[in-house]
Amino acid sequence: MRADDVGSAPSVDRTTGVDEPPRYARSFRPRRRGLSPARDERYRTLLPTWTLPEGDDVLDLAALFGRPAPDVVLDIGFGGGEGLVELAAVRPDECVIGVEVHTPGVAHVLDAIDSGGWQHVRVSETDVLDLLPRFAAGSLAGIRIWFPDPWPKNRQRHRRLVREQVVPMLVDRLRIGGTLHIATDIDDYARQVLEVAAAEQRLDGGVVPRPDWRPVTRFERRGLEAGRAPVDMIFTRVT
Repeated sequence: MRADDVGSAPSVDRTTGVDEPPRYARSFRPRRRGLSPARDERYRTLLPTWTLPEGDDVLDLAALFGRPAPDVVLDIGFGGGEGLVELAAVRPDECVIGVEVHTPGVAHVLDAIDSGGWQHVRVSETDVLDLLPRFAAGSLAGIRIWFPDPWPKNRQRHRRLVREQVVPMLVDRLRIGGTLHIATDIDDYARQVLEVAAAEQRLDGGVVPRPDWRPVTRFERRGLEAGRAPVDMIFTRVT
């Protein structure tokens, strides 16, 4: 068994007052794919402006977005960025922090931010488990996890992001009334999500009809072409 397959016990962040993520196995495959020279130059030019500030300190979301008490949504693993960009274009009052390690997807979002003159979107190229301690308890209006890596093999399933060790830490960052929206086209993963959410007493919700407002991502499209049906699950933090 490799060392990265074992998680340590969580510790309490003295600043946020909530559990820090322990070092569980990574839930993503690094996808730092190369860009064309011109696009790479643009990506490197835009990234310092629109990425989250470096450091371990708790994020001041009001200062980050220049708005008092902003509604902030954490979009985890936005892939190619199509869904994030489409929603950000029609929801300027909703601030979004997108987390992704797929370089072309990040570059796509950066292009949209710059061309649209947006001030309500930021990106982070890091593991979300490393980023979570920087959010204060109850600071997020929503968390989106659409079509996460399914890690389908039995020996890989401990790497799934939506698991019993992680969901309570996500819920910690949601405010009362905040939502956790997960979509997957892997039936086994959907069952796992429902089981983990049922064990989290602060959440209420479950499977919902596919929301008309949720954009069709390239991952969903591939699944539909392969005959897989998406399952949307929305949970609300009630306590």
